[in-house]
Amino acid sequence: MVYVLLAEGFEEVEALTPVDLLRRAGVETRLVGVTGETVCGARGIRVVTDLSMNDIDLAQADMIVLPGGMPGTTNLYADKRVTSAVRAMYDAGKYVAAICAAPSVILGGMGLLKGRRATCYPGMEDGMEGAEAVPATCVTDGKIITACGVGGALDFACALITALISREKADEIALSVVYHAAN
Repeated sequence: MVYVLLAEGFEEVEALTPVDLLRRAGVETRLVGVTGETVCGARGIRVVTDLSMNDIDLAQADMIVLPGGMPGTTNLYADKRVTSAVRAMYDAGKYVAAICAAPSVILGGMGLLKGRRATCYPGMEDGMEGAEAVPATCVTDGKIITACGVGGALDFACALITALISREKADEIALSVVYHAAN
């Protein structure tokens, strides 16, 4: 099970691209409303979520995904249920994935990137305290997966599929959506 957390002001492409590709790959993926059942993204797109933050079951979760966008990222970080869930997943050795501002604001803010390689939205690297900031579209370091932003959403989604299933499955899904990765 993958939980993608949505708070008001989330970046739509960074949230929905991974959901779409993960579901195409057969991964059970749920949109989680942190700030309500219907959450409005940074570009005004309203998304109806599958369940509320109060209803998630971390024992069943393999991965938690934190989209970027402003003020979505800061709204996620301000919610103690979110930081508690992220900490629980990290401590349990499960996947924590973040894109755009989320690696810096949330993972960096929580001290989860110390000694790790990571990427984020350009110009926000200082928030990734103790991390080796890598100028890449997507970086996987153990169970932490980070990406740069909207332009990296397809690579990010493929990295999530690679982590949960296999590189072959990620390549299959990329081909099915006519995505030709740069690598």
